[in-house]
Amino acid sequence: MKLTQGSKLTQGCFSYLPDLTDEQITSQVQYCLSNGWAVNIEFTDDPHPRNTYWEMWGLPMFDLQDAAGVMMELAECRRVYGDRYIRISGFDSSHGWESVRISFLVNRPPQEAEFELVRQEGAGRAIRYTTVRKPAAHASQ
Repeated sequence: MKLTQGSKLTQGCFSYLPDLTDEQITSQVQYCLSNGWAVNIEFTDDPHPRNTYWEMWGLPMFDLQDAAGVMMELAECRRVYGDRYIRISGFDSSHGWESVRISFLVNRPPQEAEFELVRQEGAGRAIRYTTVRKPAAHASQ
């Protein structure tokens, strides 16, 4: 994996598509709510692929029926943390799933982070991969 200048970070659903509009985000949030999933908003300035613990914006929204409430919270999160990655997740608490069913980016910083995947061969032909984040100054060159 090599993410270079001009590339987009690809995490979650829809990450290979153009960025979602607010109307499309509203549709996805309504889909989550219609399925009875708890929706939450998270943000981070460290989008490393192994960083699965992003900061939560408020508490998960368990009892909402309308996507407008989530979109109001998203607008406030964008106002405060508009220079960071923001994602929305839908958590299914039904027996047998009890897991995140959907997660997608809804905000990106003005300059995307750059990563490079380095492959190394070790003893016994064991293959190891290391993800290296490029400095932010490199991204602006």
